[in-house]
Amino acid sequence: MPQLNPAPWFAILLFSWLVFLAFIPNKVLNHTFTNELTPTSSQELKSETWNWPWH
Repeated sequence: MPQLNPAPWFAILLFSWLVFLAFIPNKVLNHTFTNELTPTSSQELKSETWNWPWH
C-alpha cells in the first residue's frame, strides 16, 4: 500500500518544519506596530488606602 511508504511523507514533514522554523519567525519578528504606546503624563499615580468598614 503506497500510503504506508514513509519516504515522501517524511520529506514533506521535514520541509514544512524547515519553513515554519526558518522563514515564518523572521516574518513575525520583523512586523512593526503602527501604534506605539506613549505615556500620556509623567506624573506618578497616588494610591490611597481604603477606609471602608468591613461589617
